[in-house]
Amino acid sequence: MGLGPTKTNYNDDIYMGYVGTGSQIDGLAHIGVDNVYYNCNENSDFVQANGLTKLEIEKVPNIVTRGVLLDMAAHYGKDVVPEGTAFNRKEIDEVAAKQGVEIRKGDVVLFHTGWLSLVGKDDKRYLAGEPGLGKEGAEYLASKEVVAVGADSWGLEAIPSEPGVGIFEVHQILIPRNGIYILENMNTAQLAQDRGYEFMFVLGASKMTGGVQAIINPTAIR
Repeated sequence: MGLGPTKTNYNDDIYMGYVGTGSQIDGLAHIGVDNVYYNCNENSDFVQANGLTKLEIEKVPNIVTRGVLLDMAAHYGKDVVPEGTAFNRKEIDEVAAKQGVEIRKGDVVLFHTGWLSLVGKDDKRYLAGEPGLGKEGAEYLASKEVVAVGADSWGLEAIPSEPGVGIFEVHQILIPRNGIYILENMNTAQLAQDRGYEFMFVLGASKMTGGVQAIINPTAIR
């Protein structure tokens, strides 16, 4: 039964669910070091049952900057880079040189590994590990003062981890220690196919008050 003489009907949403899924951005409150988060914020001071009071996802500014894609699948000559493969300074510099790109301050750096292609085909393998950024590689990108680092995988960093590297230590280097956002499950296949190694990266995260992460749909413009 519609409303009024025009019999208007409508649909709305009430959403209750996990936002750390699909293409997503990790905010600065996602990862800490011994209960201390970015800018020396202690867990007990800002994490509340009804949401964060600092470092909230709605405080993430719209990101419009230069994006760089590093095609690691092409570098290793594989459709899917094996799990546990770590990308460090040597690999990052080799791929950047091969592609003729330079990583600069303020960039968003994305890795294409082919890992996302496993979704729906081999979900067990997809979730059990992944290729990704190594510890030295994270420190290297942080030294370049990039804005965000992402990949076509669920956790960005190499899993199983490199010998001597702690649990999600790459996340710790990027987020709490350097304030660098992490982008996960990025769909990089088309960029890699088109050899779109440099582009304008555009992202506006959803403004969910007090949130930690956000589902995103960023755009690469060439």
